[in-house]
Amino acid sequence: MGMRGEVFSTKLVKNDRTYFFNVKENIYGDMFLNIVESKGTPDEGRFIRQSVIIYQEDLGEFVKEFQRSLDFIKQNDKSTKPFRPERRFDKKDEKPGMGDGGEEKKAESDKPVGEDDLSK
Repeated sequence: MGMRGEVFSTKLVKNDRTYFFNVKENIYGDMFLNIVESKGTPDEGRFIRQSVIIYQEDLGEFVKEFQRSLDFIKQNDKSTKPFRPERRFDKKDEKPGMGDGGEEKKAESDKPVGEDDLSK
């Protein structure tokens, strides 16, 4: 039997939304991915949470279809902004792109996240 519970978690904060990527394990040792979107409401301290669970046996097909969806967006985007994945930042930066005094800081690695990174 496994550890049971959350074994890995990371988050992405964008504007008024926070996305959580939680790898969890059930009582039988099976792992699954729980993706949660949390968005604040006009009521102080209240949030709307939406969640999707992807089971371990479905992850390969999920990533494949997710990539197909991203490719479609890239090919059919009518906006003037080019589609570009977020840049990676060193963990030592408190906030991505911000220096000690809140000024814009250049990331040490300007390498965008590529398709190779998504398939791992």
